[in-house]
Order: sequence, then structure tokens, then C-alpha cells
Amino acid sequence: MHRSLRSRFRNLSPRDAILILLGAASMHIYSSFSYHLQDSPSIIFNTHLSSQDSLHNIPRPAPSVLLDAFHPPQPRKPPSPPSPSVPNLGHEIPQTELVSHAPGWTIFRNLYMADGTLFIVTSNPDSFPSVDFMTSTGLPADSTPESIAERMPTSRDMSVITPEEAHWRWGGQSERGHNNVFPVEGSTLLFNDPGQFLNHYYHFCAELLFGAWAFWHGTFRGASSTAPIPPFTRAIFPHATAEEWRDGPGMNFFFLRSAWPSLTVETEPDWLDRVSTTAPHPGGHHGRAWWFDTLLLADRSAAFRGPECGERTQRTAASAVKAVASREGGTGFLERGWWEPVRLNVLRFAGVSEDMLEIGKRAFKRTSNGSPKTGGVEEVVVTYVSRQAVKRHLVAEDHEGLVDALTEMCDRRGWELNIVAMERLSKEEQLAIAARTTFLVGVHGNGLTHLIMMPITPISMVIELFTPEGFAHDYEWTTRSLGMKHIAIWNDTSRSHPEVTNPNYPEGFQGEQIPVHGPYVAELIEDRADGFLP
Repeated sequence: MHRSLRSRFRNLSPRDAILILLGAASMHIYSSFSYHLQDSPSIIFNTHLSSQDSLHNIPRPAPSVLLDAFHPPQPRKPPSPPSPSVPNLGHEIPQTELVSHAPGWTIFRNLYMADGTLFIVTSNPDSFPSVDFMTSTGLPADSTPESIAERMPTSRDMSVITPEEAHWRWGGQSERGHNNVFPVEGSTLLFNDPGQFLNHYYHFCAELLFGAWAFWHGTFRGASSTAPIPPFTRAIFPHATAEEWRDGPGMNFFFLRSAWPSLTVETEPDWLDRVSTTAPHPGGHHGRAWWFDTLLLADRSAAFRGPECGERTQRTAASAVKAVASREGGTGFLERGWWEPVRLNVLRFAGVSEDMLEIGKRAFKRTSNGSPKTGGVEEVVVTYVSRQAVKRHLVAEDHEGLVDALTEMCDRRGWELNIVAMERLSKEEQLAIAARTTFLVGVHGNGLTHLIMMPITPISMVIELFTPEGFAHDYEWTTRSLGMKHIAIWNDTSRSHPEVTNPNYPEGFQGEQIPVHGPYVAELIEDRADGFLP
């Protein structure tokens, strides 16, 4: 072979030989360059980009949670705007900005944490609310004066400092030294509640997450129906372990993971890691600090210090909803459909059909075009959540009477009736029923939390059964905040907003002898479906 090649080269003209040599040289240079590309990624991606040139400046598409269920999606949605550029933290300590506030709910930009203390860095401290309306010690809550006093925040929980003091604490030790401030980029949910309120489906999903989304949505969407909403990056539970924020039936983790699939979770051990790594150096003031890009701080005790929660509803989410709805000049609640993106994410994850998810949308469309008596709902579905096998339930005979009355009504009207013990169904089965329920009936209890998964139609209604003189705002406020009607029933009498009473927990509230007159409940449902009960 070598002789053959040599003989061929002898027969080449000088011009052809030069061209061959140039081609060989080019191939050698290319292969050498390719080899170095593999060994030196910085040739392709500049690893020394300034923070302003980071990947944060690349627009990202809006997550599915931002879809508006009541407006058809556009062929191509504009990308979400980039999150605020990470400042040059090595050489500057940007001041904290107050984005939005209500008692117990505060959104910051440029918030800092060092050694377990949240720091507001500002040259204008009067522009921030009182600390006790933003945070607390996060200790377990009780109604005793001692417990209330223990939850009042101190400078150990949150401090307001000047930029000069921030530099003294975390600044470089020389003119050329870098600040000891390190970024936690993206949007952080910092839930400062103790574990006692987290391992419960209602308090976790229909109060804490419900309020967080309402406040976040209302703050960043505002009066514009097209403004993009920054996605959640992480949730931090500084006072709860991984087990303590999960409930026994498993609804909390199912809901959280399906509503915001990209969300990462940090719990108490993770928070303690952040605390310990920012403790001051022994004998010196040059400690470290974490810088939080955008952070929503939710605090149960702080919410109860405000009038909307502490005096009126006892629902921490009410403070969040009231604040953002008032800014929009609304009626105290956000616009219809504010919860739909979260609801649809959960139901899709549970395998609910797209046709079922359209119930509310179709109902309002039919109503606007001249609805039938049933408020635009093609198929009325009545669901009675039975608690007869668990704590707090009806008198046995009254339970049977209620079942008979609902059965007779639904058979006569051609409506679907579900009589369910939720604890016997899978999470997917429970959510599939809630996703098509028009009327939800049940004794005050956790099963009524599924109202947050109901389709919102002109006749949707929650009927809550109480022991005589007993009442709580849990499901009443939540129902109304979604734009549905709530009726509280005491045997054969009822009330609805604004006639509802103050919370009351008389003897027998948690008992097993709660009375109800079944035909009265059925009559209320028919009146609502037929337009006689607004």
C-alpha cells in the first residue's frame, strides 16, 4: 500500500500536491481544536461571566401553573421575564425592598439570613411594617397568654439594619476583599409555621398554600390579566421536619408536588445547615449571610395579629386575599379563576379527564348565552361526605334520613349522587369526585377541604352541617373566596354570609350526635339549582 501511495504522489502536478498538503494541515488544526474543546468547556461557555450576564438573563417559558383556565391558551405564549439579575454580591450589599405586605404575609427582595436571623438592610426603616406583623418565633401556638408572649418576635428572629452595619457584619476584610454574602436565587416560600399546623390537609393546602398562591398571584398579576407570574423555586419549613409537614392520608405531599412540580423543599435540618454555616466567626464580626432573591414570608402568628384574620375570620389566608383584592378595588376577593391554575395542575396529575376540567368554563359560557335553570351546569352532581365511621358525625337516624332525601331528589331530577367515606378512597378517586361536584354536603371536617377542587359554576355550593350553636369559618371563608356559596345548617335552620355567626365551639361540637333534617338540605339544593336561592 505504501508503495502504491508513493507512486501516486510521483504522478501529481505541483499544484495538486500543494492542495493536498493544505487540506491535511486544515484537518490537523480542526482535530486539535476539537480535542481542546472537549477538555476546556470555557472555550464554549465563558465560565467567568459577570453575574449580570448569567443564565438568569435567558428568558424562560411560563410554567403550566400560569395558564388561565377561563381563557383559551394562545398559540405561542410570550416567555416569562427573567427574574431580577443577581447583583454583584461580592462588592455590594443591595438594600431590601418591600414588594407586598399584609399581616402574616410579606414579599421581599434582597432579604438576608445569618445565624438564623432574617435581616432587612435599609436606610429607611420606616418604610417597613412593624416586625411583629411580619414574623414570630415560630414556636407552637396555644391560646394562653404565656404562649402568645412566647411567639412575639425579637431581634433574634428579625432585625432591621443599616447598609453600613450590613457591611460591618458581612463585608470584606480589606478594600479588595469580597463580601461574605452568598446567593439563594429564584423565588422562595419561607413558611414560618410550627409543625402542629402543617400535618393537616385543610391547614396546609386550603390555608397555607391557598394563601401563598393568593398573595403571590395578587401581587404579581395585579389588575393585569396577562402579567406573568414568577414561578416558585423552593419552599422552606424551618420549624418542621420532612414528616411533620406531611399528613396521614398523604394529601399534602400529593398536592404540593402536583401543583408545583419543579418546587424543591427544605425542612428544619436543611434550615439548620444554613444557620450553622452563617454563624459568626469566633472572636470576629466577619460572618456569612445568605441573600434571598425574592422571598414570601408567611407567619401564622403574625397573621392573627391583623384584624382580617384575628378578629373576623381566624383564617390566615384571609389576610392575604383581603390585601391583594383590596388593591384591585374588588369586593374582598380576587377575580374569578385565580385558583384555577393550581387546581387544574393537581387534577391533571390525578388523571382527571380534560372534559371534566372544563365544567366550570362551559357553565359560565352557557350562562352568558342564556342558561337553563341549573346555572349552565349540564350534569348536576351532589356529593355527601359521610363521617359516620370517624369522629364528629351525625345522629345515625339523621344520617339515614339525609341519604334518603338526597337519593329521592337525585332520582327524581336525574342528578348524580355520591355518598362517600373519603378515607376509603384513593387520592385519585377523591379528587375525581370533587372535580365534578356541584353541591358538596358534609359535617364540619377535613373531608370538606376537597371544596378547593370543585368546579366553580354559577350554582356551586358547599353545605356544612354543625352541631346546634356551633360554627367555624374554615370552610365558609374558603368557599366564598373561590366565588362559591356556602350555607351553614343547624338541623332545619341555616345561614349564609353575611348573616353567619361568630365562631363557637359548644359542648358536642366534636361529638357523634349532630342532628340534621334531610328534606331541608335537599330543598336548599333544589332551590339553588333552580335559581330561587341566590
